[in-house]
Amino acid sequence: MKKYGLLLLGLLLLIGSCSEKDGEQMMVVEGRIKGLKKGTLYLQYIPDSALVTLDSLQIRGDGAFRLQGNVGEPDLFYLYLSKADNNILDDRIAFFGEPGRYRIESTWNAFEADANIQGTESQAKYQMFKENISRFNLQRLELVRAMSPMEGSLDSVQLDSLQTALDQNLKRSYLYTLNFALSIKDSYLAPFITFTEVSDANPRYLDSVYRALPPEIAASKYGKKLKDLLENTP
Repeated sequence: MKKYGLLLLGLLLLIGSCSEKDGEQMMVVEGRIKGLKKGTLYLQYIPDSALVTLDSLQIRGDGAFRLQGNVGEPDLFYLYLSKADNNILDDRIAFFGEPGRYRIESTWNAFEADANIQGTESQAKYQMFKENISRFNLQRLELVRAMSPMEGSLDSVQLDSLQTALDQNLKRSYLYTLNFALSIKDSYLAPFITFTEVSDANPRYLDSVYRALPPEIAASKYGKKLKDLLENTP
């Protein structure tokens, strides 16, 4: 009888251990979409080349939701809202997801623009990066608009000056991205932003980021992509 008791205890411990292991890989996303009375939410990501739905929920009520799924290593995830308003824009919120809890609040008619995301430290860093890089993007748009014929005729000197400013803006945005990646080299976010944002940068700079990564991050999805990029760059 004692022998069977020990076997049962061992089985319960094994089950508990598996559940705990699964729980460590669980990502929970909850929140509320103000003004949404009816619609469907999808928690999605792209592990390889195809979009995969981890969880979905039909909302009928006050816009509150809770989605979850077992995830592997950190990656970019999407909260996609399907609603009957014939508008295919502003319906997808992107965030850097990993095992942990996230809270996302927004509005039904400005789903992406009004998104407020609270989650892991990696997401906080990703949000900081996006806010800073958006300044370079806005300046680039202003320069491109200034070079447009619609803004009036410009002589060659003015065009050269604007082109120089445009080139400098691009250089500064690349340097910012590379320096940011090096400053968070212990995060899975480092190879992600390097590969997705500045993959056409000077290979010497890309290599400096890759060599700074810890082994487990260098062996991750985007660490491998960065390695492959370097190995196939002439």
